[in-house]
Amino acid sequence: MSEHKEHDEKKDVKKPAPKKAAKKTAPKKKEEEHIVQDTKSPEHKHGAAHEHKHVEAKPPEHKPAEQKPAEHKHAEHKPEPVVQKPVEPKPEKKAPRKATKKGEKVIVVRGKRKESVARATIQKGRGMIRVNKINVDALSNKYVRDMIREPLKFVGPEVNSVDISVTVVGGGLMGQAQAARTAIANAIVEYFDGDKTIYDRMFAYDKFMVVEDSRRVEPKKYKGPKARARFQKSYR
Repeated sequence: MSEHKEHDEKKDVKKPAPKKAAKKTAPKKKEEEHIVQDTKSPEHKHGAAHEHKHVEAKPPEHKPAEQKPAEHKHAEHKPEPVVQKPVEPKPEKKAPRKATKKGEKVIVVRGKRKESVARATIQKGRGMIRVNKINVDALSNKYVRDMIREPLKFVGPEVNSVDISVTVVGGGLMGQAQAARTAIANAIVEYFDGDKTIYDRMFAYDKFMVVEDSRRVEPKKYKGPKARARFQKSYR
């Protein structure tokens, strides 16, 4: 029995053997580390760097696609076509009127006959008479010239110290001549207001020289060729 116990105690003493196994396993870890280090060889590093460089080199291939916005920007800054606006014609400048001196007497008077209306302007001058900017002496019809100058007979040499300008519109030739005569007569009466005998003499000579004629042409009727005439009636 004692021998058997000793044998068992010896077996128990031999139990620390696993420590040796642990020591043997340690070199394996070193070998594994060596293997891992071997895997990180310069060739592997070179390959990894090569792969990394290859990955980094890819973006330049996509650069043309990234440059498209720049082209768009360039297109935005293109100069726009210039549209020329139509040039508006400048209004013609009217000739300035001659300025009258302060204190000068200027009178504008109206005269009417039928459908004609005349406005006479009288002021200090040299005896010029114009009708629609035409000198009376330049008119071709002698009868019309004498009719327009008729009111001047009732004024003495003072007529040569005034200018008379007449503007006539509407009506016919004789209606405009008679309207101009009435306007000139009334203008002379108002300008030489100190002499009241001029109006009386003109009125006695011809009423319508100083008074506007209110008469109008009677309209034609459908029963005859003129205003009052009638067509003849035939019984056979």
